[in-house]
Amino acid sequence: MYFLRSMKVHFIAIGGSAMHNLALALHYKGYQVTGSDDEVFEPSKSRLKAEGLLPEKDGWFVENIHTDLDAVILGMHAREDNPELIKAREMGLPVYSYPEFLYQQTKDKKRLVIGGSHGKTTITSMVLHVLNKLDIHTDFMVGALLEGIPRSVVLENDTEIAVFEGDEYLSSPIDRRPKFHLYHPHVALISGIAWDHMNVFPTWENYLEQFAIFVDRIEPNGVLVYSQDDEHVVQIAKSARADIRTLPYTTPNHKIVTGKTILITQNGEVELAIFGRHNLQNMEGARLVCAQIGVSEADFYSAIASFKGASRRLECVREEGSYVIYRDFAHAPSKLQATTTAVKEQFPDRNLLACMELHTFSSLNKAFLDHYAGTMDKADVAVVYFSPEVIAHKRLPAITIDEVKVAFGRNDLMVFTDVEALQSFLDQQEKENMVQLMMSSGNFGGIRF
Repeated sequence: MYFLRSMKVHFIAIGGSAMHNLALALHYKGYQVTGSDDEVFEPSKSRLKAEGLLPEKDGWFVENIHTDLDAVILGMHAREDNPELIKAREMGLPVYSYPEFLYQQTKDKKRLVIGGSHGKTTITSMVLHVLNKLDIHTDFMVGALLEGIPRSVVLENDTEIAVFEGDEYLSSPIDRRPKFHLYHPHVALISGIAWDHMNVFPTWENYLEQFAIFVDRIEPNGVLVYSQDDEHVVQIAKSARADIRTLPYTTPNHKIVTGKTILITQNGEVELAIFGRHNLQNMEGARLVCAQIGVSEADFYSAIASFKGASRRLECVREEGSYVIYRDFAHAPSKLQATTTAVKEQFPDRNLLACMELHTFSSLNKAFLDHYAGTMDKADVAVVYFSPEVIAHKRLPAITIDEVKVAFGRNDLMVFTDVEALQSFLDQQEKENMVQLMMSSGNFGGIRF
């Protein structure tokens, strides 16, 4: 199927974070875009409304589906019994998942896909930051907004490269394949593997298998960039096809001087705006990916020096004298430990108050809690918040404060289930010479940062 400029596309569940960004990208490309959803929240609502793409009414309407459509794109928020989906299938219209359509848009381009249980948003953001600085135009999809790049999905007619964040979550209600299986990269990266999405991948072996399949989907004579510090990734790299070139990376040589991280390279020292061993490893992975499209080491370091991070990835949200607050997306055990360790290493002489929210399906699952043992040991004060209402909404068994304390392995762990009590506790803390780290994939029940 050829994707012409006049193509007519309808989105079922247009309001999703990823879906509305794809809708906007196609709108800017000149496509005729329509969409439906049962409810659209901010910021999707305002962004769609500004471009005339917000559905006039909430709900699903079969009249949205007609023979003039060239494609229907189905979001994860929709259900398999969605009336618009049923009609589209009855009419024989092409129905695509989000990743399927991205592949169709870029199948004649060189695709760089960043995968891994953690770090993939940051690494993708680093690659895009460098390419933007070097004025190298590319299609892309990334799960965060970046400074200087106002859109998180861009698709153009005249680009030769596509950079995708490779998510391992499911593609659509009718396509249970992980998204990153559909991109068929020429250059792939795996940052690390730590069991996530246990509601979809019920065993560690099943989860690990998805990354092996991702590597097997690399195009002939492609490249796999991988972290040599993750034993599971190393084993997958060793099992890669003979035609795939493998490039390992690790933490680059660096030093920390008065709260600043300085990279030590063959061309001299480079002061970075980011910090943390995991971010330095992310940067090395990004450098090797960029090298596959001709970016020199010198140009990469010159460009990456100004990278301040992706939204909600060790993002500084407040700084007053010796008091600073960082916000991070960390929620899985490996992410939690890496972020907490990074902040303590960067500010060893300050008190670290680390606060995390149990918010995802996995983190709120009693069977998964033990994976958090020791993950906040670097914090001087460790705090966990969870909402019993969210647990009930996810239809999971209730967990108790004592069970959370035992799981994290800290007798002094502060656990809150009421957001106002958490807010009061944080407000009462001594702020002088403190770093406060707030980690969640949610919003702490609307806490005031």
